[in-house]
Amino acid sequence: MNDRSPRLLTARPQLKTTQINDMMSKGERFQNETLRPILKMQNDLFLAVFKNYIAKHKNVFYQLPLEKRLGYIEKSLQKDIKFRNSLKGMVIGLFTVEEYTIYIQHSSALNKRMMNMIVKRLKDQVQLLEEELVY
Repeated sequence: MNDRSPRLLTARPQLKTTQINDMMSKGERFQNETLRPILKMQNDLFLAVFKNYIAKHKNVFYQLPLEKRLGYIEKSLQKDIKFRNSLKGMVIGLFTVEEYTIYIQHSSALNKRMMNMIVKRLKDQVQLLEEELVY
């Protein structure tokens, strides 16, 4: 008895603003039905992982002005393949088997969507990436 898929789907947040219609492409539908809820659910983890990434790279991020911080976020996900793959794994690991089957058929396009959404999510929350002062 495998109840993994129903459990995963139940654990995901319901997004009231996401619309699904018949005119959507398969990629857009997958993005709205699967990626958006998973990214919302993993948001706190993404922030914690990015803070750790900043720390491992000598906290340079904290010395940058806002505009360069936004660029840093984008470049870190574009250039650091191990880091990007780690973030992808945090999302893919929450796919149902059925969703994974769809994903592997369109992985290149869906990876691009996924990374763009994570970059946007981190940029939109850049204020939450402030350096934590230790007293």
